[in-house]
Amino acid sequence: MDKNVYDCIIVGGGIAGLQAAVQLGRYQHHVLVIDSNNGRSNLCRKYHNILGFPDGVSGETLRELGRKQASSYGIVFEEDKVLSAAQENGIFTLETESGKTHTANRLLLSTGVMDRIPPIPNIKPCLGMTLFVCPDCDGYEVIDKSVIIMGSGKPGAKMALEITYWTKDITYINHEKAELDEALLQELRDNGITYIEEEIEGLLTENTSNFKGVRLANGQQIDAERGFIAFGGNEVRTDLAKMLGVERLENKHVLVDPRTKQTKVKNVWAAGDIVAHSEQSTIAMGEATQAAIWIHKSILSDKKSKYIHD
Repeated sequence: MDKNVYDCIIVGGGIAGLQAAVQLGRYQHHVLVIDSNNGRSNLCRKYHNILGFPDGVSGETLRELGRKQASSYGIVFEEDKVLSAAQENGIFTLETESGKTHTANRLLLSTGVMDRIPPIPNIKPCLGMTLFVCPDCDGYEVIDKSVIIMGSGKPGAKMALEITYWTKDITYINHEKAELDEALLQELRDNGITYIEEEIEGLLTENTSNFKGVRLANGQQIDAERGFIAFGGNEVRTDLAKMLGVERLENKHVLVDPRTKQTKVKNVWAAGDIVAHSEQSTIAMGEATQAAIWIHKSILSDKKSKYIHD
């Protein structure tokens, strides 16, 4: 076996990539994880809906624990960014930002999605603590509280309407003043949602991470206990998948086999937020484990085939 050719390279070391690395490490496979250290899990100060962490857990903590766990099984890590991917004669070649070249027999793409977050002062320290992006994850955190939705046009309006499940005290601030049709404006009014079309100058916070409201460009201050952001246009990081000929939807999410998580390109798997209909850390973990199991089966199948032919 050529030790320079990995059994599998995992591109992306967030929640999905790390879970797959742990599983593949327990199978004792020769695996490299290449991570740019610039993903959603880097920003989230606290996940609230993960089994075993009733008080929440930060993305940073999960990443640190995951890397330590995977490393204990011999998984190799490199902090780098993969710029290109190609396949020739069954071998995948990856070129990175640092100028390195890595080769593997299989790839797992877990490159993730990054939310579009305008450069409004004080946003990032609040993320996951008192300011949220996912109602399925954190709607519970705003029950009966006053909430400001910071967004743009239709995505922000849709978020505001979704949050009415948990609270009725909602203000939607259309920061980018993107156009809304009259039907959607009427729906906001019908649900008692205050609508403001004005640029947000900055967040009001207490102790850095405790969201208290916003200050608008016109000088107006609006107080609230919690916030959500919904600007739309999130970056779905599937450029490498496209280079390899992987099938993508119009929104750039990747299609995989529901059982194996393999794409239609042989020996290319995908897991986590880039896969259609996921975007949940817990789903990312499950999909990654599933993908790793089938990657293991693929490795065993190749070894058996080689043994028979030899």
